[in-house]
Amino acid sequence: MKIKYSKEADILLIELRDGTPADSIDLKEGVILHLDSQGLPLEIEILDASKIAMLKEISVMTPIEAVR
Repeated sequence: MKIKYSKEADILLIELRDGTPADSIDLKEGVILHLDSQGLPLEIEILDASKIAMLKEISVMTPIEAVR
């Protein structure tokens, strides 16, 4: 899983796994779920992310950190 943020576009992208998006679902205004050709989730895109998410508080635990 990868988390990317574009300050210029104010978009937060949470990549759940590799693949090519084939479809998308608007979960809520500004929150888009991208799906592959089999309908499985690939990524979550958050538009105007600085207004929705507290970006300074986002952190990712690696599997090693989770075990400790």
